[in-house]
Amino acid sequence: MKKIIITSFFSLLSLVAFTNKGQAQEFRSGIKGSFNLSNLYTDDIDDSNLRAGFSFGLFKENQIGPASAIQTELLFSTKGSRSEYNSGPFNGEAKFNLNYLELPILLDLKAGSVLDVTFGPYVSYLISANVTTEGSFGNSYSEIDRDELNDFDFGFSGGLGLNFGKTEVGARYNLGLSEIANSNNARSIMGDAKNSVIQFYIALGM
Repeated sequence: MKKIIITSFFSLLSLVAFTNKGQAQEFRSGIKGSFNLSNLYTDDIDDSNLRAGFSFGLFKENQIGPASAIQTELLFSTKGSRSEYNSGPFNGEAKFNLNYLELPILLDLKAGSVLDVTFGPYVSYLISANVTTEGSFGNSYSEIDRDELNDFDFGFSGGLGLNFGKTEVGARYNLGLSEIANSNNARSIMGDAKNSVIQFYIALGM
């Protein structure tokens, strides 16, 4: 699945290069926020334990060509996963919550005045981690020892955006390449799990 995602984005790059007519573009900075659907993956990625979350922060485009820019962002972003239990009369939900300060540095290619294709690396710093549960046994909240987890996460981001004046809406996929666990205890539970996040965002230029 990872190979399919990466191949698809390189195909989109070829499409942008073909359709780009070199017309002048508007380069922006502003604020953005997203609705996140996150999960943890090991050998492959599935959508069975998606956790709803969000991100918000700032972005800035630095022009490098008539229709291309380097887009830098600084975001607070939630990641993690959720699981459900259902045993007879007992049921509930547990969430593994990871909160990061994230820095994507993306190449932004503009096909005309409407479509943007962005891709590139990101690095993020773990701010906090916790587990929450809700269900038949009541609600609970517990912090996770930061020493059990890696401070940094890094990976690849890619997405598409549609521009409506100074407003852009779009979707992005973030594929983590760094293991989350940083101790034998954490690895016994999580294995070599990495982050996976789908984002639906809105960006407001200033």
